Amino acid sequence: MSDQGVVDKSKRQFLTTALTVVGAVGTGYIAVPFLSQMQPSTKAKAAGAPVEIDISKLEKGQLLRAEWRGKPVWILDRPPEILEILATDTAKLADPNSLESKQPESSQNEFRSIKPEIFIAVGLCTHLGCSPTFRPETAPNDLGPDWKGGFFCPCHGSGFDLAGRVVSGVPAPTNLDVPPHRYITETRIIIGEESTEADT
Repeated sequence: MSDQGVVDKSKRQFLTTALTVVGAVGTGYIAVPFLSQMQPSTKAKAAGAPVEIDISKLEKGQLLRAEWRGKPVWILDRPPEILEILATDTAKLADPNSLESKQPESSQNEFRSIKPEIFIAVGLCTHLGCSPTFRPETAPNDLGPDWKGGFFCPCHGSGFDLAGRVVSGVPAPTNLDVPPHRYITETRIIIGEESTEADT
């Protein structure tokens, strides 16, 4: 009987296995560049990364500006007289208890902050995203006798108090957003990370 009719099964198995392995490796080499292109760039990762801010030189009544995720962030040191106004002057506010607004649970209070004297907010109007101006003065001519200090959006006239709470009857639908944040020391804040019970 001729050897031509006999099939060497071990050789066939070896060739099948070898081709499968080579094919898998080749597929991996082809797929890696495509998959790596789908990952966010280092710049994109950095843009969404938490930001550490030093507030040791922040004085009473002063507004510090920073940036997180490409948005302006405000840190305001509020003196006791401002806190008193915020606690009592709520009649003209659309959402004085911030029930319809964005803030971390740690800032769900009348001052919208972890520490009453330090207010942190995203500095963009909740109407169309303009950046309001800081207007801490009381009863200026252009804003009227009821103005007790706050943030005024020049684009469409929305007003916010010094806790970022929106005044009734203006285009902005909600209070200014309070970003997630936490204190790592008395004078250093991380914007972009939630506060835990250990931080407070």
